[in-house]
Amino acid sequence: MTIALFLLVLGLILVGAVAQRIAGLGFALLVSPFLVLILGPHEGVLLINICGVVSSALIVPRVWRDIDWSMFRWLTVPAVFGSVAGSIAAAALPSAPLAVTVGAVVLVALTLSLVMQRSSVVVAGNVPKAVAGISAGLTNSMAGVGGPAVSAYALLSRWPQRPFAATLQPFFAVIGTVTVTVKLLIDPTQVPPLDAWMWVVIPLTIVVGIFAGEQLARFIRDRHARFAVIIIAFLGAATAFVNGIFDLVG
Repeated sequence: MTIALFLLVLGLILVGAVAQRIAGLGFALLVSPFLVLILGPHEGVLLINICGVVSSALIVPRVWRDIDWSMFRWLTVPAVFGSVAGSIAAAALPSAPLAVTVGAVVLVALTLSLVMQRSSVVVAGNVPKAVAGISAGLTNSMAGVGGPAVSAYALLSRWPQRPFAATLQPFFAVIGTVTVTVKLLIDPTQVPPLDAWMWVVIPLTIVVGIFAGEQLARFIRDRHARFAVIIIAFLGAATAFVNGIFDLVG
C-alpha cells in the first residue's frame, strides 16, 4: 500500500473513531464502504473488524458505569452464532450479492423502526434482543456493519441513548473478535497488505479519534447523538446496497 493511500485509510479510521465515541457506533458504518473499495471485500471487512475491536475495547473503561450487562448478554450470545455463520457464508458466497442483501435488509429494518417509533408499538422481551443480536452478528461478519440491526432494536424498544452507546462497546468488541478469528481460520490470506509500522500507527490513530470524540461529546445532547446514529446507519446501509448493485451490473 502506498503512503498516500494509507494516509487516506488513517483519515477514515480517525473519523470513524470519533463517531464511535460520540454515538456509540459509526466506525464500521462510516468506514466500511470506503475500506472495502480500497482493500477489497475480504481484506476491507477484516480490517474494519480489527479496528472496531480496538476502538470498542478502548472505549469500554470510559463507559463502564453505563453498560447494561443483562442486555449485553442477550445481544452477544446470539450475535456470536451469527458472526460464525456469517463469516462462513462470506467466504463461500460472492461479495456483491451479500452487500445488496445486507444493505436492503438493514434499510427496510431501519425504515420500519422509524415508522413504528411514531406509533404506540414498543418492542419488549428477550426474543427481539436475540433477533437483533444474531442479525448484527451476521451483517457484521458479512459486510462489516453490525450497527444498523441493534440501532433498529434500540428505536423500537425505546432504549435510552447513554446505556445503548455504552453497551454496544463490549458487544462490538466480542463479535468483532469472533469474526476476525473465524475469518482468519478459514482463510489466513485475508490479512490486509500493511507494513508492520502501519499496524502500529492505526491503533494510535484510533486513540486520538476516541479522545477527540470524548471532547466533542460534552457539547452534544443524547437526542442529537441518537439522530446521528440513525443517519449514519441509513448512510452505511444505503452505501453497501448501492455498491453491491454496481458490482453486480459491472
